[in-house]
Amino acid sequence: MAALSAKAIQNAFLAQDGPRTRHNTRYTCDFCTRNTRSMHSVQGCRLSLADTSAKWLNTTSTAWISFGKQANISCNATQGASDVLSIGKVDFLKLQNGSDIRGVAIAGVEGEPVNLTELVAEAIAAAFAAWLLNKKKADGLRRLRISVGHDSRISAHKLQNAVTHGITAVGHDVLQFGLASTPAMFNSTLTEDAIHHCPADGGIMITASHLPYNRNGFKFFTSDGGLNKTDIKDILERASRIYEESARCGKQEQTGVVTHVDYMSIYASDLVQAVRKSAGNKEKPLEGLHIVVDAGNGAGGFFVDKVLKPLGAVTDGSQFLEPDGLFPNHIPNPEDKAAMEAITQAVLNNKADLGIIFDTDVDRSAAVDSSGRELNRNRLIALMSAIVLEEHPGTTVVTDSVTSDGLTVFIEKKLGGKHHRFKRGYKNVIDEAIRLNSTGEESHLAMETSGHGALKENHWLDDGAYMMVKLLNKLAGARTLNPNIGSKVLTDLAEGLEEAAVTVEIRLKIDQNHADLKGGSFRDYGESILKHLESVISKDPNLHKAPKNHEGVRVSGYGGWFLLRLSLHDPVLPLNIEAQSKGDAIKLGLAVLAASSEFSALDTTALNTFLQQ
Repeated sequence: MAALSAKAIQNAFLAQDGPRTRHNTRYTCDFCTRNTRSMHSVQGCRLSLADTSAKWLNTTSTAWISFGKQANISCNATQGASDVLSIGKVDFLKLQNGSDIRGVAIAGVEGEPVNLTELVAEAIAAAFAAWLLNKKKADGLRRLRISVGHDSRISAHKLQNAVTHGITAVGHDVLQFGLASTPAMFNSTLTEDAIHHCPADGGIMITASHLPYNRNGFKFFTSDGGLNKTDIKDILERASRIYEESARCGKQEQTGVVTHVDYMSIYASDLVQAVRKSAGNKEKPLEGLHIVVDAGNGAGGFFVDKVLKPLGAVTDGSQFLEPDGLFPNHIPNPEDKAAMEAITQAVLNNKADLGIIFDTDVDRSAAVDSSGRELNRNRLIALMSAIVLEEHPGTTVVTDSVTSDGLTVFIEKKLGGKHHRFKRGYKNVIDEAIRLNSTGEESHLAMETSGHGALKENHWLDDGAYMMVKLLNKLAGARTLNPNIGSKVLTDLAEGLEEAAVTVEIRLKIDQNHADLKGGSFRDYGESILKHLESVISKDPNLHKAPKNHEGVRVSGYGGWFLLRLSLHDPVLPLNIEAQSKGDAIKLGLAVLAASSEFSALDTTALNTFLQQ
């Protein structure tokens, strides 16, 4: 497959507006477009673009060169019909998934055509370099250094090569980390280590989290953290322009430098030092503890050899540490029932003190204690809240919208903190914690029930490995006082958390082709359902709308609660119900069913199935 050239990228930039500096520069590329005055092949075709304005820098930017008020671009190649790249139209904005980019990278799944090709990846990488240069307000001649890593997906290597070419073709350097974790990519923008060429100016993680093997995507980082939705939209718009220009220019020699760096060893070493410090600088503070890890064939296998073993832990019985992008054993997802059953069984079979499980790219995690009790979702948030509130009494804990009422009572009544329930989406939760701090309300922890957890002390990075290190710190510290203590010290921290007997999430789909939408969007339709539900609930004496809620409609009643909200990205209304009995859960479900019955485009099959069980 032909690669995008630097010429294509330059043309995309020039098509916007002009430069800040006054240079007349000539560039060469392998192919050029036909001269507008001739439909025949030409040699040395030349394009002149005059009197362009400097506002271009803020909209498209240049990846590596400042252009002058007049730029002459030359191609010294004979062009025939076969020289023009044949590329299909791509809707780049459809690749946006909130603050990430995700698409289909591998063919073979019916109804899922490939839209994250190597050419698309090159354009996105070049666009990120342009965006980054603009963000840093750097001179156009400056070479950036961008780290690139990937998880275990089978499309990882081809996308890594494409991303590398997209960056180096426009004159910037790449640090290739190979198999890496998402948190490590952010960390590489902070690490001061000249020997390993750090810090990087920016980082790209090639991952699609726990999605199926045929998917892949990108997460982007600067030293300020992960990019937001607006940034991603900006990058995709730039990439679209670059991609369109690629039809007129072919492959070009790379001008940036590629350096291979074993960054995961640096990152893991920092985790090891954190645990040792918590135990009074003891070399092997976990000696005698048996800890098993389930990496789900993702990128988390490093945690055994590079973190636990140096700390003295026994790791026999750890499983699925080998990277395998087909994920043959279970979905690498701490929210997945089969995944949690797998790590629980590993703990029990090996009589381990603790089990740790990661998602594919290690930005999420969960644990299992020696009795097989799962430490995830509300329970993991309670545990982390207990640890953080010991260190920062009275601090605010920010969570997503589906956390339980019992968690609120635990944080506020038992721990003396404040629970700020916000919206679904890990970036939403993290950004809200940052916002609270900016207003003077102290917050040190932001967590989602999905297993994303970020701490102020760790630059608000959602890091599954660091979160497990916080648990290990607690264990190591306790063992300095009592060498025989095990994971019970962790379980005890969450003691007193009230947990519902029935917990369920039901996804109610909106048929976007249904006549009841009357040509409107699924989002507008969903909002109308929520407004109607609010109205109905206000007339029912058994139900009470939450006085403070940031997402959807949250209602308490019958000894439990429900939350109906609109999905962030899909035509779906997820319904979460928690209650102390199945009968009470059914009463809450019936209230939602009655209020939504007149909306014929809403498929309530899943809710009816639950009610009839």
